[in-house]
Amino acid sequence: MMNKTNILITDTVTKLGNEACQNVVIAGSHGGIYAGYEAAKAKVRGIILHDAAVGLDEAGIGSLKYLENLGIAAATIDYRSAIIGNGNSLANDGIISFVNKIAYKVGCLPGQKAMECAIMMQKSPYITKHVPTYEEARFLIRENSKGIIVRGCDSVSLVKAEDENVIVITASHGEVLASSPTWGKRPKVMAAIFNDAGSELVTRLPDLNKLGIPAATVTSDSARIGDARSSYDDGIISHYNAKASQMGITTGISTVEFVNIIISKVN
Repeated sequence: MMNKTNILITDTVTKLGNEACQNVVIAGSHGGIYAGYEAAKAKVRGIILHDAAVGLDEAGIGSLKYLENLGIAAATIDYRSAIIGNGNSLANDGIISFVNKIAYKVGCLPGQKAMECAIMMQKSPYITKHVPTYEEARFLIRENSKGIIVRGCDSVSLVKAEDENVIVITASHGEVLASSPTWGKRPKVMAAIFNDAGSELVTRLPDLNKLGIPAATVTSDSARIGDARSSYDDGIISHYNAKASQMGITTGISTVEFVNIIISKVN
């Protein structure tokens, strides 16, 4: 007899444990390739993520093809129907926007409710393939003569204690997680960048403002979500907090300009 396949709900795909193995997951993470990698590492049977407004080069749904190649069913939720970073919002309110071929074969379709799609995914075959290591998820972007480091992190989960007083360019969405609505125990970085994922909420910005950290988001159509290199090279600022405003940050400037302004304010 086959084991019963469960449907798990979580705010982020980066914290999946053994409980996800062979099960279907609805996660509040964006649907970029890095999120797909985390799902594949957790050996899920199927995964539903947030499409993050799709964005530049369709990065917000990049996990669909990635997971299809690994034989894993995947779908995304329309960003207009549910709040990114909030698994319960996706599960209760989410409407499917895109599905991969593996999901389609078991009856998943755009326009379905998230839970209806998840139930269909329970019929998906469980296939395990080698998951290649995701390269350059955390890397040095630049370091200047003052010793100020600019670090790229494809996910905010990759920010480490050693990043205190570092400018971090994360490619994560700009919402705090419903289950963890603060910066938490992460270090006090010099400044931070996120992707707005098509949202006007970007709740990480006021949260970081409380810590005195200038922070901003780039538009989802200017930089590939889940790709910190793109966030740095291509990003255009869409939202910023009060601390960033005090330092001269405005909408429409590039991420590179944001970084240069922050560095110029350091004695």
